[in-house]
Amino acid sequence: MTRLTPDQVRRALEAAGEWDPNGVDTNAAPSQHRRKILSKSKIIAGASILLIVVAYAFTALTRDKENSKFDLHAPLQSGSISSPYGDLSMRKINTIAASAAVAFSAISFAPTAPQAQAQNCTGDNNGDGFVNGVDLAQVLADWGACANAGLSISSVSPSFGSAAGGTAITIAGKNFTGATSVMIGGITATSFVVVSATTITAVSPIGSAGAKDVVVTTPAGTATLVGGFVLIAGSCPSPTWATVLEWIPNPAVVTDANLRAAITATNLPWRVLDNGTNIEMLLVPGGTFMMGCSPGDAECSSDESPTHQVTLTNAFYMGKTEVTQAQWAAKMGNNPSYFAGQPNNPVEQVSWNMIAGTGGFMSLTSLRLPTEAEWEYACRAGTTTARYGVLNDIAWYDGNAGPTTHAVATKLPNALGLYDTLGNVREWCQDWYGSTYYATSSSVDPIGPSGSTFRVIRNASYLRGGEEGRSSSRSYNYPSVGVKDDGFRVARNP
Repeated sequence: MTRLTPDQVRRALEAAGEWDPNGVDTNAAPSQHRRKILSKSKIIAGASILLIVVAYAFTALTRDKENSKFDLHAPLQSGSISSPYGDLSMRKINTIAASAAVAFSAISFAPTAPQAQAQNCTGDNNGDGFVNGVDLAQVLADWGACANAGLSISSVSPSFGSAAGGTAITIAGKNFTGATSVMIGGITATSFVVVSATTITAVSPIGSAGAKDVVVTTPAGTATLVGGFVLIAGSCPSPTWATVLEWIPNPAVVTDANLRAAITATNLPWRVLDNGTNIEMLLVPGGTFMMGCSPGDAECSSDESPTHQVTLTNAFYMGKTEVTQAQWAAKMGNNPSYFAGQPNNPVEQVSWNMIAGTGGFMSLTSLRLPTEAEWEYACRAGTTTARYGVLNDIAWYDGNAGPTTHAVATKLPNALGLYDTLGNVREWCQDWYGSTYYATSSSVDPIGPSGSTFRVIRNASYLRGGEEGRSSSRSYNYPSVGVKDDGFRVARNP
């Protein structure tokens, strides 16, 4: 630390009006005079802060002024005193009182220069390298309750209910204290109770079907959860076999508006969790599509022709991902995978019989394998091209995989929200395989030939070339054989 010379001490004391040429030993320790100077500086600093506070108090009084008479003897009504500068609210009275207290503290306890240099300057609001009255004035300018201070809605449970109203809901969030109302789709919810600062209970109102915004109003402002509650036409029955995760399809996931409309029209929940296996499943609506070789696809094999129209009359659920090693092991108690020890990777080296045969995975669940028509329809997700995206972005195949399997859902999904339908591992289907079956296939809900030597396998894999990573590509294997890139995806009826 720099020490003051005697001459510097003299000049500083002269400037402060404290210099006595007859009573000061200029050869004395400068620290004595420094303390005197700093004591004077504390008073000056405190006075400066007081002036700033007074200026702020005046500003508080004149802010939002109204044309009213000042009368200190008038009774205090509605939390305010009438003044020439408008209503002197209790908030402003508290501000002035607090300001005076802060000013007194600033004068009494203002730090000395060495203290100020050593202290943590987190209070330096304006970034000028000092914590002083300017920073204090900035804090005081925002005195009082903060608008929307952390007010937010994190969830509504359940997230759906009948359009006829009457669904008991719990809203979770922050800073609900003093909340005055809950609105769903612009209609006030009934039986509204603020349980705590983080929880509100209410009952949904009658409204039109669709996703609705949930709005909580408090003295600090409002919080909105966009599309936070879905009103369903009819009785809105939930499946007994699954837990509903989302009723209405998320536009960020189901990107095709026609698919979203078709899913919503089923009056079935879009995203569910199978209670028996903890496998997440997505609803695939019924519809019509062209099955087989895509227009302009030069990589098609002969068994992908002729292209033919197929109609699936019923909606069905499809696994969001291929069945993982963890999901298989939880149900079967073993892991046959070549790449064992990777719980989030797809299970592989499983035969059709191990999956759908007697004592297989499906026999222990309420699930099934998709038909070949269901598989291609779900894979295409409304597209008519060979692939629903750039292969490297949507699939693990021999050009980017390693070669090894990878964790599911690490590539981009299709327009239904399904992952890995063109790569990672191949996927068994329910149907028997027939190389010429398309020529005689039913046009409505086809289930494959009545018998064969092989079962159908769809999808490419980490071991196979990009030419197999197409929506119409077909393959097959003996039902008793499962090689190290054979896996599966589940389906089930609603």
